[in-house]
Amino acid sequence: MGHQDTYKENEVYAEFLANWDIHFYSKYIDALACATPLKNHTVLAPDSRILDVGCGVGQVVLKLKERGYSAHGVDVSLANIARASSHSPECVIYDGRHLPFENEFFDSAGALNVLEHVEEPENFLKELVRVIRPGGRLVISSPNFLRVLGFKDYHPRMRGIANKMRNWKSLSKIRREIKTNPDCVRFERMPPIVKEVFSPDDDAIIVTNPLQMKFFLERYGCRVESIVCTDRYVHPLLDLCLNLTPLRYLMFNSFIVATKKISA
Repeated sequence: MGHQDTYKENEVYAEFLANWDIHFYSKYIDALACATPLKNHTVLAPDSRILDVGCGVGQVVLKLKERGYSAHGVDVSLANIARASSHSPECVIYDGRHLPFENEFFDSAGALNVLEHVEEPENFLKELVRVIRPGGRLVISSPNFLRVLGFKDYHPRMRGIANKMRNWKSLSKIRREIKTNPDCVRFERMPPIVKEVFSPDDDAIIVTNPLQMKFFLERYGCRVESIVCTDRYVHPLLDLCLNLTPLRYLMFNSFIVATKKISA
């Protein structure tokens, strides 16, 4: 049984998501709807098609539908989809590998804290790009497991001086590999931490980080518009300070907004 299959019948995870604060998703929802300002972008027109991959119990889909969008969601969990489908029949189960949609079907699509849990992360990003129309928006957010700066690190991979030094070396290696041997760039895998009391943050299997996420999005035909280390709204001054310099690549999260390029 693959790692993704452990979510299929996980009622505990569905219950966990059902009780999650909807405000956690606000920045992600606004980014999907193009409500956050980026150069040459406007808010999506009503009825635009938006996809939330790893939709959980459907909170994001519900909020997007309330704004007038044609919102769709997919998830590998039957328990999640059983709840999400009560919000929208456009929330469906999928295999975690191939998105069940035609090429260029959506105006916008995203995945919040999903990439670190998938078994084929490189292909996962390629599939997301595939279903976006040229000029459409892609929003990807995952933890930065290669963080060098930070505090209250929740995962052992981030915790402690020794790990932070190792992470710095890993980032340096990734930079070199992207420049000198791009065909060999792959996300690092790590064993999940399985606890008796289920914790969704601990069972990640992919060492997600902004450098490789940016690399693959660009390789698959996107222009990266924004990379920040804050995946939710914080005070504007704090947000500016955290994301003003390249130090954002060394902290917290990898919240990336990209646009699929329009072919000449």
